[in-house]
Amino acid sequence: LLLKESKHYTRKIYPVPFDQEELENRFRAFGNNHFAERWLLNAALMEYRNTMIVLDMYFTNCQSLLEDSATLSFLRESKFDALFTDPALPCGVILAEYLGLPSVYLFRGFPCSLEHAISRSPNPVSHIPRCYTQFSDRMTFPQRVANYLVNYLETYIFYLLYSKYEDLASDILKRDVYLPALYRKGPLWLLRYDFVLEYPRPVMPNMVFIGGTNCKKKGVLSQ
Repeated sequence: LLLKESKHYTRKIYPVPFDQEELENRFRAFGNNHFAERWLLNAALMEYRNTMIVLDMYFTNCQSLLEDSATLSFLRESKFDALFTDPALPCGVILAEYLGLPSVYLFRGFPCSLEHAISRSPNPVSHIPRCYTQFSDRMTFPQRVANYLVNYLETYIFYLLYSKYEDLASDILKRDVYLPALYRKGPLWLLRYDFVLEYPRPVMPNMVFIGGTNCKKKGVLSQ
């Protein structure tokens, strides 16, 4: 939506089975639903349904890309040094494996902080509140118990969101694929976290904080 033509890169376009209007409508619905009222017991379900509004579209994008022989041939023949991708969507991770390239992840967040599970960095459930709980880092004992139980949802939610990508990966790589294993192939993680909004937590040596970034040009703050 934001990346336009530039002298710094070549933009390649491949066909997808939806139009610009549907794309914009899905993003608009996804954004508006973040402001819907929710409570602890239904927050995870609402978040899942909202996320699927865009993830279903992204899956179609990925399927279209991996079935487009002309684009894949261009990528193979270009002999790139690395693949730069947002790992919140598995398509770039699968494509890097297909092309035999190392990955650089430009990353803001997985559902339920799954970057820590995938990278095996410590993510202590007693101190770091999980997604959907709305707890602070100063939890009471009942809140810690609830946080512990919510923690068990993470693996299941990952399966719901991303398991169908394993079939895509298996088709193009011609072998059975376990998606978390592709994520763990030693990439460099560039973390687009806003330090004001995140909880302090340990990270692995290949994870680098770079602050909040986006595609828009920097504006001048008023006095």
